[in-house]
Amino acid sequence: MSIATFIPTVWSARLLAHLENALVAKNFFNSDYEGEISDQGDTVRINQIGNVSIFDYQRNQDMNPPEDLSTAAQDLVVDQGKAFNFQVDDVDRVQMRADLMDGAMERSAFALAEVEDTFLFGLLAAAVPVSNRVAATITSADEMYELLVQLRTIMVKNNVPFAGRRVAAPPEAVAMLLKDDRFVATGAGQAETRLASGLVGRAAGFEIYEVNTTPGGNTLLAGHQLASTFASQIVKTEAYRMERRFADGVKGLSVYGAKVLVPAALASSEVTFA
Repeated sequence: MSIATFIPTVWSARLLAHLENALVAKNFFNSDYEGEISDQGDTVRINQIGNVSIFDYQRNQDMNPPEDLSTAAQDLVVDQGKAFNFQVDDVDRVQMRADLMDGAMERSAFALAEVEDTFLFGLLAAAVPVSNRVAATITSADEMYELLVQLRTIMVKNNVPFAGRRVAAPPEAVAMLLKDDRFVATGAGQAETRLASGLVGRAAGFEIYEVNTTPGGNTLLAGHQLASTFASQIVKTEAYRMERRFADGVKGLSVYGAKVLVPAALASSEVTFA
């Protein structure tokens, strides 16, 4: 690679594609406001409309006066900025395959994804209301499935839509679910999708995502995309020639922010696997 042949928009797109494939936590967030950010420090003001009252209608009688709609504003702040900066030695470039740069960008994306996943799942876990938290000691597949049913009950009581409910589960939890006939694993033809997004199957009305990045490594997080919003951009990707080496350097910057808007649509369980 040389500076002359480096095209920032192309490499930025490749990095974003790799990052999208690697991120799991994004499945628990909506991205409704992503197009409104451009750099670290940006703030998006999000207005939420309050409840609308319902009343009995009486034929041939005037209706109640119209009520004023209440709104509440919350800010989505793009306060996270993560960068990478690596070099490719001229000798290495000659000796290795032509796709060295794409591989390096892919590794950068995986590293960014792990940091972002940890941040996003930590944000969700901290926002779960105390009443939606369940402590559990799991010793069998039956107990693991029953825990999912408990989380499902919380979702139902809080009127979380049935479609789109998701659970992030550590490998120990998924291993137990695989022993339960009620767990519906994704088909063999979807193997690449599973590897890319972490989706491994369905159980108790949830899509199940296998992750290593929930707090403590043993937390189950249940939720819906309506609960939280996430916005990210790859805002900079630059190539430069190393001043004191025969090597090219590449650096990039990813900025992002997230906000929990409806905590009641989240639930969690701190699990002890015995």
